[in-house]
Amino acid sequence: MTARKPSSKAPDPAPTSSEAALSAAPAEHTDATAAGPATGTLEPVEASSPPPDPVTAPVTANAPAKRANRAAAPPHPRRAGGGQGVRPARTLDDGDRARLLAGAHHAPHDLLGAHQIRGGVTFRVLRPFARSVTVLAKGLRAELHEDGDGLFSGLLPMPSVPEYQLLVSYQDNEIEVQDPYRFLPALGDLDLHLIGEGRHEELWTALGARPMEHQGVTGTRFTVWAPNALGVRVAGDFNYWDGTGFPMRSLGSTGVWELFLPAIKEGALYKFDICRPDGSHTLRADPMARHAEVPPANASVVTAAHHVWRDQEWMARRGDVPVHEAPLSVYEVHLPSWRPGLTYRQLSEQLPAYVRDLGFTHVELMPVSEHPFGGSWGYQVTGFYAPTSRMGTPDDFRFLVDALHRAGIGVIVDWVPAHFPRDEWALAEFDGRPLYEHSDPQRAAHPDWGTLEFDFGRTEVRNFLVSNATYWCEEFHIDGLRVDAVASMLYLDYSREEGEWSPNEHGGRENLDAVAFLQEMNATVYRRSPGVVTIAEESTAWDGVTRATHHVGPGGFGGLGFGLKWNMGWMHDSLEYVSKEPVHRKYHHDEMTFSMVYAYSENYVLPISHDEVVHGKRSLVSKMPGDWWQQRANHRAYLGFMWSHPGKQLLFMGQEFAQGAEWSEGHGPDWWLLDPSYAAESDHRGVRTLVSDLNTVYGATPALWQRDTVPEGFAWVAGDAAEDNVFAFLRFDADGSPLLSVCNFSPVVRHDYRIGVPDGPEAWTEVLNTDAGRYGGSDVRNDEPLKPEAVPFHGRATSVALTLPPLATVWFKPA
Repeated sequence: MTARKPSSKAPDPAPTSSEAALSAAPAEHTDATAAGPATGTLEPVEASSPPPDPVTAPVTANAPAKRANRAAAPPHPRRAGGGQGVRPARTLDDGDRARLLAGAHHAPHDLLGAHQIRGGVTFRVLRPFARSVTVLAKGLRAELHEDGDGLFSGLLPMPSVPEYQLLVSYQDNEIEVQDPYRFLPALGDLDLHLIGEGRHEELWTALGARPMEHQGVTGTRFTVWAPNALGVRVAGDFNYWDGTGFPMRSLGSTGVWELFLPAIKEGALYKFDICRPDGSHTLRADPMARHAEVPPANASVVTAAHHVWRDQEWMARRGDVPVHEAPLSVYEVHLPSWRPGLTYRQLSEQLPAYVRDLGFTHVELMPVSEHPFGGSWGYQVTGFYAPTSRMGTPDDFRFLVDALHRAGIGVIVDWVPAHFPRDEWALAEFDGRPLYEHSDPQRAAHPDWGTLEFDFGRTEVRNFLVSNATYWCEEFHIDGLRVDAVASMLYLDYSREEGEWSPNEHGGRENLDAVAFLQEMNATVYRRSPGVVTIAEESTAWDGVTRATHHVGPGGFGGLGFGLKWNMGWMHDSLEYVSKEPVHRKYHHDEMTFSMVYAYSENYVLPISHDEVVHGKRSLVSKMPGDWWQQRANHRAYLGFMWSHPGKQLLFMGQEFAQGAEWSEGHGPDWWLLDPSYAAESDHRGVRTLVSDLNTVYGATPALWQRDTVPEGFAWVAGDAAEDNVFAFLRFDADGSPLLSVCNFSPVVRHDYRIGVPDGPEAWTEVLNTDAGRYGGSDVRNDEPLKPEAVPFHGRATSVALTLPPLATVWFKPA
């Protein structure tokens, strides 16, 4: 961050733009001054020197120390006030004065503002760079005495504190403002009590910057949790990023600091200037900011919600059917690169229509919380309460969610409570000591990502995260939270070697604090937001991820309380199988069947996510062996197997049309593959058509989703046909109606292939065939209904003889 170039103007300018003295609209903000310095404040000037231009003054990291030295110097000679009857006020105690000017005072309201004392009312104002300050009230105009260092004071013989304003004069103008230090705290006792206990489930209504009317005056209440700070000040574009004149007060033992600033409006940029325990200063973005600057700028932005929701019908019915008994197929999207350059509102014109055309029930958005580095894809979050401003405002994001809901599409967002980056303007050692991170360096440092892990055992930190989960569901109508990196939270020895971790109180490796946090988060979300689902990305065999929190398992732990869990084992095993040449697949047959051994231990999602198509792993179609035709055929057959396997489905963008290249956040999907002018366009459009048909048949067939989580919904027909590379199984709905799925992972046509079927249906009809010509296949089909014969097979009394297309999955339903 750099200061602006020196101005040719004379020193001591009056702030004529923005709310520079809390009077008008925010000043124009440029990248050069976007967020202020990472640490420090504007360079102070000794009393014998002319005061600097607050716009052009150089920024230095040691400014706080210089201010403290200046404050300790003998007071500036008083200049007589110009108002009749203004007497000198009692001189500030040297210690109070020094702490106030150094930004290290816990109770600036005790020193500043108007106070009734014997003999009148004392007024004291801190206005750096002002030439004079005059108190204005009904029938009163009294100029205060100048005390040096931007302090002005006076004693007026008045019986009580009047309703007053301040007239602040600078070199070339004067402005009339409200005094922030005449207001009572704008945060209530109940809020403070809940914050102290870590039970404030709507924390975003209490902390951060909140535009409001307070004591009849419009402005913004600033609050921040910083229990280790010696003092906190508000700095922003309204005071030239110099918070000297705006110290906050500490509200008791909660560690919360507060200041109501009149006239500050939405759109104002701000940070908190924190005086650390060692007396140094750090300039920090607001952890509770609901809006932030577009990266790489990083200031927080005052905001309020104005969107008028139109998704009432969706919200009223989304919880009618439990998610594990409902159809759920998910299209995973990285919003910034899905159609690069589009805003939230432009995306709302394209994304809902595209997803609806494909038939997906939900979209899953990779993290939308604000993050400084685009290459992290959003998984290193600095603004947990702020949708990224790369594509618009928070209300613009609400508009997108609203549009998806009105198109009948649910919205899941990736949520990252496991860790946060070390950026010096964000959460790391926020108030000078470990605060959001664990105080034990071994527990704080994440070994894989160079980030910091949250201290899940601290009530305020747990409250910050639990409230954040409810915030997304309630403020943005989010329908699901997919929780990232759960395994890294659950285990104290995650990616750590012997000697790099300490066991829990029972001698185990489980992170008991993280377990308690996840249970509390899930219980709170499900209680407050009916119809919302939480989904764990958990890659181990932890028992009870989707079990209720009050049901204790064999390991002695209650369930974590998630609704669904990503089935990473199915994903790894099945991808390993299909990557093999067909001639070798018989040796890996169990990799496709093993998932059914544990299929009902949890409620599963089958994910082919972004993680599987980046960093050298190749796209889904490129994992397949053979020539281009065989690769696409394998791709289609695999999707058919996936959609009929127990569990919900998730597919990452670009894989729905067999993109050959790995995904890159820089350019997103290769949409040009669907351009009619491209010679192989029909190959890719065929796969896209298949995905649409898979979702259509899936949604209309309860057997494929209604009993996903109970053994009664599945039965093997042929699970041991390794020599043929064939898998056949039945799915059943709640009424017992079946769907037969047969997968042939060999590149040969199998005629008269006999499959055992249940008694009852008089005929079986082909309802989906991934080898159909419209999908780019060889169009080997079973056109006529298959009539069961009294030929025992696969342990059943009746069977059918069908034709199996090469490298294809075929679904049959009773005619």
